[in-house]
Amino acid sequence: MRELLTSLRERAARDPQETAAFFVSGSTDLDISTRSYAELDLHSRRIASWLQERFSPGDRALLAYSPGLEFVTAFFACVYAGMIAVPAPVPARSGHQHRRLAAIARDAGVRVVLTQEEDRRTLEKWSADAGLPDLLVHPTDGGAGDPDAWRAPAVTPGSIALLQYTSGSTGDPKGVMVSHGNLTLNGECIADALGLGPDARYGGWIPLYHDMGLIGVMLPGILLGRGYVQLDSLSFLRNPFQWLRMMDELDIAMTASPDFGYDICVRRVTDEQLATLDLSRLRAAVNGSEPVRSVTLDRFQERFGPAGFRAETMVPMYGLAEATLMASGTGGRVPLRTPVGVAALERGLLAPAGEGEEARTLTGCGTDSGSETVIVDPETREVLSDGRIGEIWLTGPCVAHGYWENATATDAAFRARTADGQGPYLRTGDLGGWLDGDLYVTGRRKDVLVVHGRNLYPHDIEDELRECHEELDGLLSAVFMVGGTDGVDAEPVVVVVQETREQAGSDELPALAATVKQFVAREFGVPVGGVALVRPRSVRRTTSGKIQRAAMRELYVTGQLGPVLLSEDPLLTAALAGRRREGAR
Repeated sequence: MRELLTSLRERAARDPQETAAFFVSGSTDLDISTRSYAELDLHSRRIASWLQERFSPGDRALLAYSPGLEFVTAFFACVYAGMIAVPAPVPARSGHQHRRLAAIARDAGVRVVLTQEEDRRTLEKWSADAGLPDLLVHPTDGGAGDPDAWRAPAVTPGSIALLQYTSGSTGDPKGVMVSHGNLTLNGECIADALGLGPDARYGGWIPLYHDMGLIGVMLPGILLGRGYVQLDSLSFLRNPFQWLRMMDELDIAMTASPDFGYDICVRRVTDEQLATLDLSRLRAAVNGSEPVRSVTLDRFQERFGPAGFRAETMVPMYGLAEATLMASGTGGRVPLRTPVGVAALERGLLAPAGEGEEARTLTGCGTDSGSETVIVDPETREVLSDGRIGEIWLTGPCVAHGYWENATATDAAFRARTADGQGPYLRTGDLGGWLDGDLYVTGRRKDVLVVHGRNLYPHDIEDELRECHEELDGLLSAVFMVGGTDGVDAEPVVVVVQETREQAGSDELPALAATVKQFVAREFGVPVGGVALVRPRSVRRTTSGKIQRAAMRELYVTGQLGPVLLSEDPLLTAALAGRRREGAR
């Protein structure tokens, strides 16, 4: 394993005039700005010298930038200064985003906020409102610092380079400690798994405060490939065609996105736009960070196959911040989709469905890559054989070093041992199993709905609701349990929070709520205790698109959802009355 500083300095010396980073914006035309390896090295040394005058190696710097090239430079400036980067989004509004950023800053003990001039006042106001008025906010695009005064810090592959904060609760943020060696090795594993060499250019729309954007695309693109291209994420959301057009025009070989990014392209790219695309040079399109839906793979291939997109270009991957990023994935093949028996799945087994048997199609996420994976019974800690579903445990050099200054959480997640003493392993909290050499991820352990001894996966219900009801197309839902052992004095019941385009007071709302209840009862065999119909964009997701079911459950239980219609069992209403009175205060 190597550290990042040497990797970039050697690349800058070898290819100084090659373009290291591109930034692309615009909803119609592509506006492109670039930075060469020599420029990236120069500006990183300049900013690093300013940091070295004021801070010590190992101090933490919060990186909060609107999309652009400055984040890339600031990240490497932290590397050059021996400081630890803490990426985070610029808070767009007050409330949840402000509180979360403040919790991260306090947990990490950040000494400085690095940003750009256009974001400076926003960050200064945030720091004052958050009770952090002495926190220095420094715009790195102001020219401060002398590159000739920079001195290389004493860092090793084991030195911490990054705190990647996971999308947990606002009050209990967990910063994953990722070392230089973790980052360089995981990048090499990604390139190897995808069969990409130094001629491959990487690019995507995922923000760089997200691990898939930073670790999965930016770092390997700059250090191992032919540079990195970042599309402004707002440009993508406004016009998804810009992502595909960027890949065509800038000769990108590798990209990555959560499943919903590919789904948006299918829905919104027009026939006229499609006719202008050539995606035949794209070699790897990673699909990860949330459940990979088989239907998305089929629809994307059907839609963009005529533009040269090959089925083997799509690469489902499994990974998480605690394993640096990628844990499994296999490129250069058509993704494996396996119809598995529903009855077996509910009993914790992965088995291909027999003829005429009810089935769910799962997508294989390839073989181990960067980590060794074992499947473990989370209760007994027994290692399970192929074909059985358990918790996914990982070990190997890509596993991160733990949670920042949180020994209890680190011991629980990173120091696990099996019943026969093997370990230490990282407990991912994800459920899955091996089948014919591929890892299949079935869901999150904390999200599983246990109903009369059956294990149901909420994303299965959410997907089926959307797929089987045209009026819910493109809308989100969150399915969870309320009652039982969670402090609510009621029998455990399934609750569905479903987005709708219908307005409050519409005569269609009661019928839609009844349809949801009847569909779930008929298709999954479980009664629904409550349906909350909410406005579009009300279901919370992480930056990678994962449904935040725990957060939605808390809003539901405390009466803070603001539904346009609530259809609820009277017994559940009575059980939640006290919690909702408290939530209204």
